[in-house]
Amino acid sequence: MSTTIHPSTVQSSYTIPAKGNSVFTRFIHWADAQQENRLLWLALALGGFGCALTPLTILLIVALTGMNLFLFMTALAAMAMSLIVNLAAMSTKITIPVLLVSVVVDLVVIAAAVSMSL
Repeated sequence: MSTTIHPSTVQSSYTIPAKGNSVFTRFIHWADAQQENRLLWLALALGGFGCALTPLTILLIVALTGMNLFLFMTALAAMAMSLIVNLAAMSTKITIPVLLVSVVVDLVVIAAAVSMSL
C-alpha cells in the first residue's frame, strides 16, 4: 500500500486585524491627559455645577412640581457624586466622567420636572 503526499494549499500566515479605539477609550485618554488642568475642572464642577446648575434644577423642581421629593433627592445625589470625587482629589480620568454623568442626571431631572408640570 502506497501513501500519496499532497502539497498543502492552506496559507499558514495569520495577521492580527488592526484594533480601532472606541469613543469611550479616546474620551478616557483625553480625560487622563487633562490632569494638568485639574484645578480648572475642580472650579468648573464646584462653581458651575454646584453654584449654577444644581440650584437651577432645585428651583425648577420646586416651582414646577411642588417639591417632588424623588426629583429633589436625585438632584442632590448628582451634586454629591461630583462633590465627593472632587474633594477626594481623584484624577481627572475619574472626575470628568463623573461630572458629565452628574450634568446629564440634572438635565434628565429638569426634563422630568417640566414633563410633570404639563
